[in-house]
Amino acid sequence: MTNFQVYKKTLPFSFLNFFVGILELLLVTGLATIGFFVMNKTTDRALIGLVMGLVLGMLLLIPIHLLVVNRIKAAQIGMMAIGVVDGTLPDNIVSEGFKEVKGRFARITVFFIVTGAIKGIFRQLGRALNKLGTAVGGDTGNAVTSVIDTGIQTVIGYLCDCCLGWVMYNKNKGVGEAACEGAVIFFKHGKTLIRNIGRIFGMGILSIVVIGGAFFGISYVIFMNFPTMFEDLAKEITEFGTRNDIDIANFIKDPMTLRIVVCAIIGVVFWSLLHSLLIRPFILVGVLRNFMKSGLEEKISDADFDLLASKSPKFQKLRNRAI
Repeated sequence: MTNFQVYKKTLPFSFLNFFVGILELLLVTGLATIGFFVMNKTTDRALIGLVMGLVLGMLLLIPIHLLVVNRIKAAQIGMMAIGVVDGTLPDNIVSEGFKEVKGRFARITVFFIVTGAIKGIFRQLGRALNKLGTAVGGDTGNAVTSVIDTGIQTVIGYLCDCCLGWVMYNKNKGVGEAACEGAVIFFKHGKTLIRNIGRIFGMGILSIVVIGGAFFGISYVIFMNFPTMFEDLAKEITEFGTRNDIDIANFIKDPMTLRIVVCAIIGVVFWSLLHSLLIRPFILVGVLRNFMKSGLEEKISDADFDLLASKSPKFQKLRNRAI
């Protein structure tokens, strides 16, 4: 199967994730809106109600991610791994994907816990690169460091997804053992595995212009039908800053610029949803194919484990726990 065929076959998982993401967004914004209007009518503390609604919504997202989002992600990446390695996928891919996940919930949960350690490993390695940016000094140095950090975070995201694919494919190995193997494979063959990384940023810029720009415009037009909404919100923010002796930026106090800021946030949120759920999986298939091929064709030696352990004490701790 080609990369596009695997991507197309596993696309239903992306739609499921998008649907859940929309529900999450509606949940958070709905609770924030309810809190704003309820507190505005009852206590004249609308901003506090807004914050309370946001906090409650964010807390409710935790079990949703544990019980739903992580399972969908594991099922999708597990099917991707099978597609790129075995060259075939079942017709009823969604049910088969959840069959792979069923009975392995604890294993998947452990993986997402181990993911924190995996991220720490490569952040450790990335600090040496960040020193290059810091050494430049000034605004230029900060810009270089920021670019390096963005690249590192992007690589870490693909690393964790590839490790999840390796864990899902190697059913007979423990989560910690398979995750350690995945980190070694990615570290050892990093240049090959992320050869498409340059396209990620180009596609990201294009998608944020098209998708983010579209949702910015749509939300701006919608909010124009509620002219007093941002006047009330700007007033609440200004009064909140005055009561608590907080210096609020002038562009936040102004209803017009506040509307632009909110619309920009909405545009970025929807871009993030669509990019991560529809565009990123296509790139991931190619990276995952190279990753699985490297891991299956070349046996990992103790020297490979020791090399990564020498560069990252966190990896050594993870490996010791796995052993």
